[in-house]
Amino acid sequence: MKKFKDLNCVLLVDDDIPTNYIHRKIVQNTNIEVDVKSITSAREALDYLTFSGKYEHDAEELRPGIIFLDINMPGMSGWDFMEEYRKIEASRKSKIIVVMLTTSLNPDDEKMASADHEIMNYLHKPLNEDAFVRIAGKYFEEINN
Repeated sequence: MKKFKDLNCVLLVDDDIPTNYIHRKIVQNTNIEVDVKSITSAREALDYLTFSGKYEHDAEELRPGIIFLDINMPGMSGWDFMEEYRKIEASRKSKIIVVMLTTSLNPDDEKMASADHEIMNYLHKPLNEDAFVRIAGKYFEEINN
């Protein structure tokens, strides 16, 4: 198993449960040692990142190194999430890589993502093993055991 410094957890934020399941399996199949947390709403993901709501007492919970964020979700969209994410204290998110993962074919979405300095990548679903390995290797240092 490969291990990367500061990459202990991947957070999947997508309202579609089967998509989260598939993406979890893809990450697990990469032979990279990482926990995978799936959340089906942007609001809950923000609670998870800020230890609020039902995560208020989970200070020991692993923090994600990578967030795979869907754009189109009911209630709070991926863009709405990013607006709130920008308000989170910088030290809490200093080692988090946000990747937009979407089925959107709207070129404006890709432009908006590339203009947002907090979004490191914009990928089309489904996530694949090569893309995950590439992102892990680009943003995190491999630990040699």
